[in-house]
Amino acid sequence: MDKIKVMVIDEQALFRAGVRQTLSDQPDLEILECDPAQNTLELIEANLPDVALLGSDLANHNGIELGRKIAQHFPNTKVIMLSPDPNDEELFEVIKTAATACLSKRATGDELASTIRRAYSGEYPINESLMTRPRVAKHILNQFRGFTRTLEGVAAPLTRRETQILTYIAEGNSNKEIAHILEISEQTIKNHVSAILRKLNANDRAHAVALALRSGWISPEEKRRRVPEDFDEI
Repeated sequence: MDKIKVMVIDEQALFRAGVRQTLSDQPDLEILECDPAQNTLELIEANLPDVALLGSDLANHNGIELGRKIAQHFPNTKVIMLSPDPNDEELFEVIKTAATACLSKRATGDELASTIRRAYSGEYPINESLMTRPRVAKHILNQFRGFTRTLEGVAAPLTRRETQILTYIAEGNSNKEIAHILEISEQTIKNHVSAILRKLNANDRAHAVALALRSGWISPEEKRRRVPEDFDEI
């Protein structure tokens, strides 16, 4: 059985270790730790966690903004915000980041594990918060009333690695061939391709290549040039 890969991102080493210990008896979860003093986006790019548990009280990084970047650039990674005491205003800001859930750091291990599994399965437990937070619901309605949102023609920027993989796809390489070239697993390539299709709102690989060429993200003249391996900080 494939495990759900969970990355705990918080400035407090003791809290990260505590979460790892709390979830250690969950056989379907694999726990990774990340100190936000490191390049968090680079670590997510390298590990592609299914779920990110993100502390919203980060001292060196704005947790809300970091959550927004993770949701934007890594749509396959579900973000669960953890706050010492999420108030209405913070919950409203968290909802705007497209996070799947917002929990108190005092949540029990069972509650946290359940929320992780629900987020991984595609649920949005954060929506249930609106039932108990009428002020937040009213705030959302007031802000978005009369605003029509369309996703057509909107594409989130690709990471350097995703651009690299899309370039190899444009050259006609299969996932297996790209995995061999980049010396990473084929499953990792599949995860990247899934993220690319979602970001570009593309129907398939060929559609993604056509959209990227049209947008100038990859060039027919330059597509055979290797993209540098280093991560371009977002």
